[in-house]
Amino acid sequence: MNNVYLDNNATTMIAPEVRDVMMPFFNELYGNPSSMHAFGGQVAKYVKRAREEVAAFLNCSPEEVIFTSCATESDNSAIRGTADYYGASTKIVTTAVEHPAVLQPCRRLKAMGHDVVALPVDHAGQIDLEQLRSELKGTKNALVSVMWANNETGTVFPVEKVAEICKEYGAVFHTDAVQVAGKIPVDVSKVPVDMLSMSGHKFHAPKGIGIFYVRRGTKLKPFMLGGHQEAGRRAGTENVPYIIGLAKACELARLNMAKEAETLTRLRDRLEAGIVAACPNVLVNGDRAHRLPNTLNISFEYIEGEAIAYHLSDLGICISTGSACASGSLDPSHVIRAMGVPFIAVHGSVRFSLSRYNTDADVDYVLEKLPPVIKNLRELSPFGPDQDPTTFK
Repeated sequence: MNNVYLDNNATTMIAPEVRDVMMPFFNELYGNPSSMHAFGGQVAKYVKRAREEVAAFLNCSPEEVIFTSCATESDNSAIRGTADYYGASTKIVTTAVEHPAVLQPCRRLKAMGHDVVALPVDHAGQIDLEQLRSELKGTKNALVSVMWANNETGTVFPVEKVAEICKEYGAVFHTDAVQVAGKIPVDVSKVPVDMLSMSGHKFHAPKGIGIFYVRRGTKLKPFMLGGHQEAGRRAGTENVPYIIGLAKACELARLNMAKEAETLTRLRDRLEAGIVAACPNVLVNGDRAHRLPNTLNISFEYIEGEAIAYHLSDLGICISTGSACASGSLDPSHVIRAMGVPFIAVHGSVRFSLSRYNTDADVDYVLEKLPPVIKNLRELSPFGPDQDPTTFK
C-alpha cells in the first residue's frame, strides 16, 4: 500500500542532510558548550556557527537569535515575557485564528486581568487593519501578536502592514512564523517585527528545537529562568545536536526555497483542481490569493472531516482536520468557525499540506482514492443537499 504523507504542516521528515550533520554531536562532540574546558569549547564554536546560519536565514544579527525547544516556548516567551516586563498595563491584541500556543497564554493573561483583544477575521481569514489601528489608539504598552501564516488554511497575513501600524503606535509586534519557515522568505530587515517564533520540525529539522528572534532593544523578561545560557535570555543547557540540525535545515531552505515553492504551488494547484472537479459541494477555505504554496484546506459539505481522514488513513494517505495540537477535540476548528464557513461544511474541513518530498504520483494517488471515499461517506450520511442545513450544527 502507498504511504502518501500530506500532513507536513503538523510535522516534516528530517532531511537526510540534517540527520547526517547531527550525528557527531551525539558521540564524538558531546561536550557542554557552556563548559570552560577545551572539549566543551570546541562544541561552542559549532553552536556559534549554527547561530550565524540561522541569522543568515532571517537576515538578522546572530545576537538576536535565541534557541528554544519549540515555537510554543518562543510564543510563550514573547507574550508572557512582554507582559511581565510592562506589568498589568499591557494590552494584548491578537487574532481569533492564532495557534493555541498564542491563544492559550493570552487567555491566561486575560484571566489575570490584562486587556486582551482577539481580532475577528473575514471569510478569507484576513483581519481588518483599521480595526487593529482602532485597538492601538491611546494605548501605552501594547503587544500585538499576529501569525505570519495560518497553519490550517495557509492564509498569509499582511505582516509588513501590521508591523508598520505597530511602529506607528509604539506597540511591540510578535509574529508566530512557524508555517512560513522554509516556504516563503522571512527577512526581518524588511519586515520590522520585534519578535518571531519558529519550530525546526516544520521545515525538516528535528522536533524539540525552535527559534526565538528578538530584535535588539526589545524589552521583555526571560521566560525560562536558571543558568546563563543564551546570554541570560533563556536558561537551560543547549541542545547541541538539534541546534546543528536546525542550522542545516535553515541553510537548505535558504538555498532551495524559491524552486521548492514553485514545485509545491504546482502540486497544490493540481490537487485542488482535481478535487474540485471530482467532488461536488466543496469549499476551498482561506485567502486563495495570499496563501502558502504547500497548503490546501477544503470543506466537504454534509460529511465529517474526521471520517474522511480516517478512511484515507486506511488507504495510506495522511491528512489532517486542523491543528495537530488540537486533535482529540470533536469541536469544529476554531479557525474554520472564525471564518464563517457554513454549518453544512464547517465539520467537513480537511487540510492537505505538502513538502519537498511529495511528488506528482502522490497527487495522482489522492485524486484516485479520495472521490470514492467522499461519495461513500455522503451516501451513508443522514445529511445532504435536501436536508435542513440547521440540523448540521
